[in-house]
Amino acid sequence: MSDLPAGAEALPNVLAEGFETTRRAPPGVLVVFGASGDLTARKLLPALASLSRRRLLDPAFAVVGVARTPLDDESFREQMSAAGAPGDTGWGETVSKSRYITGDYADAATFASLKDALDKLDTDLGRTGNRTYYLATVPSMFEKVADGLGAAGLNRAGPGGGAVRIVIEKPFGHDLASARALDAGLHCTFDEEQIYRIDHYMGKETVQNVLALRFANAIFEPVWNRRYIDHVQITVAESLGVEKRGGFYERAGALRDIVQNHVMQVLSLTLMEPPSSIEAQGIRDEKVKALRSVVVPTPAQVVSEVVRAQYDSGWSEGVSVPAYRQEPDVDPRSNTETYVAAKLSVDNWRWAGVPIYVRTGKRLPKRLTEVALQFQRVPHLVFAVAESQELRPNALVLRIQPDEGVSLRFGAKVPGQAFQVRDVLMDMSYGSSFLEEAPEAYERLLLDAMVGDPTLFIRSDEVDLAWQICEPILHAWQDRPVPLAGYAAGSWGPRQADQLIQRDGRQWRAP
Repeated sequence: MSDLPAGAEALPNVLAEGFETTRRAPPGVLVVFGASGDLTARKLLPALASLSRRRLLDPAFAVVGVARTPLDDESFREQMSAAGAPGDTGWGETVSKSRYITGDYADAATFASLKDALDKLDTDLGRTGNRTYYLATVPSMFEKVADGLGAAGLNRAGPGGGAVRIVIEKPFGHDLASARALDAGLHCTFDEEQIYRIDHYMGKETVQNVLALRFANAIFEPVWNRRYIDHVQITVAESLGVEKRGGFYERAGALRDIVQNHVMQVLSLTLMEPPSSIEAQGIRDEKVKALRSVVVPTPAQVVSEVVRAQYDSGWSEGVSVPAYRQEPDVDPRSNTETYVAAKLSVDNWRWAGVPIYVRTGKRLPKRLTEVALQFQRVPHLVFAVAESQELRPNALVLRIQPDEGVSLRFGAKVPGQAFQVRDVLMDMSYGSSFLEEAPEAYERLLLDAMVGDPTLFIRSDEVDLAWQICEPILHAWQDRPVPLAGYAAGSWGPRQADQLIQRDGRQWRAP
C-alpha cells in the first residue's frame, strides 16, 4: 500500500493538464475601470501586450478603458501602444479596436456609453459576448461600479451569449464587517462564479509550484507533516518604505496590507491537504479547510505571540532613509505598524503542535518572499560535537521572489582526513532550470480570468476566513495598549520579534 495521502498518486498527470500553456484568451472585450491609473499603466497594459506577443490574445479582442480622467480614444491608444513591443502587429490590431470612455463611476450616463460601445464592439468582433470587467479603482468604488453595471444590464450575457466576469483588486474590505458588506453588495449584481478576487502573489510561478512540489513528488508529501516538520517560517520582506503611499498605509498597516491576503494565501497553499484533483474547486476547497484549521488568537495570545513595530530612520541599500513618521502624508504621531511578526498554530491532524511563524515588514534589508520548512533534528546524532558543530536541522526553502527557486539544506561530510559534517545546499533556480520565460503574475492572472479559470483567485469564504484570523489581532491592538516597537531601517526587525521565536528555542532564518 502506498504511503501517499489519498488523492496524491493521481495528481502528477492532472498537474500536467491543469497548467497547460496553450490556452488563449477567447474573443471578447476587457473593460478596465481606472484605465488612467498607475496599476493599468504599470501592470495591466504591459501584461496584455505580453499576452499578445505570445499570441495568446484572439484577433477578435479589444480593450475598453473607463476613467474619470478626460481622454479620447486616440490618447488611450497611444498609451496602449507604448506598453507593447515595436513591430507586434497583433497588439497593434488590438490597440486599433480599443476605446476609451470618460465618466464618473456613479453616473448612469457612463454605463450607458459603455453599453453602446460594447454593443458596437460585439458587432464588429463577431458577436462574441465575452466581457471581463477589471476594477483597477480605489476600493470605495468597487460596489458603485458593480451597481452601475447591473443597472445597465451589463452584468449578464447579451443575446449572443458569452461569459461575463468581474475582477476585483485587493484590498477586499477593511475588516470583517466591511468585507462581508462588500461581498453582499457584489452578490446583488454578480453570482459568485462571476467574481474573480485577484491577489497578484497567486500568479507567481513559485507559489503555484508549491502544488507541484508537494503533489508531484513522492519524496516530499510523506514528510510534509508534524512527524517530521519542527516549524514553518513565512517571510514577506520589502526593502522599500511606504514611498508615496503614506496616506493609504496610514489606513491599512502591515497586517491588513500583507498578512490578511498575501501571507494567508501562501499559508493556505503550504498547509492544505492534497486535493482530489488540480481543478479549481478541489484546490480552493482544501485552501479553505486549511484556513479554517488556523487557531484564531485570543487577546492574551495577541499580547504574547504577535509583535507590531514601525521603522525608524536608518540605512537602506547604502542610502540614509527617514523614519516612517517622517514620510509624506504620515501622521508624525502615527501608531500604524510597518512590521508584524506572529506565531500561529493549526488545529488539525497534520499540523498539530507545529508552530507557524510569519513576519512581514517594510525597510528590511532586502526584498524577498519565502516559505521555510525546518525539519526535526535527528533523534540521535552519532557524531561528536566537535565534528558536527556547523550542522543544523534540514530545511526546505521555497523562494517565491525575487530569486525564484527551491533549496534543500542537508548535512554532508567535509572533504579531508578529519570527519567533519556541515550544511550544504541543493538548489534549484527557475532562471537557470527552464528555458521558457515565466509569465509575469498579472499576465497569468489576466489570462485565467478571461479564460474562466478561477483556480488562482480567492473565493468568498477564503476572504472571510482570512479576516476571521486577522481581525481579533486588530481588535486586541485597539482594546488594550499593545506596545509599538521600533526597528532601524535596514535591519531585520525589532528585538521583540527575535524574542518571540527565541522563547521556543528557535531563531529566524537569515536569508
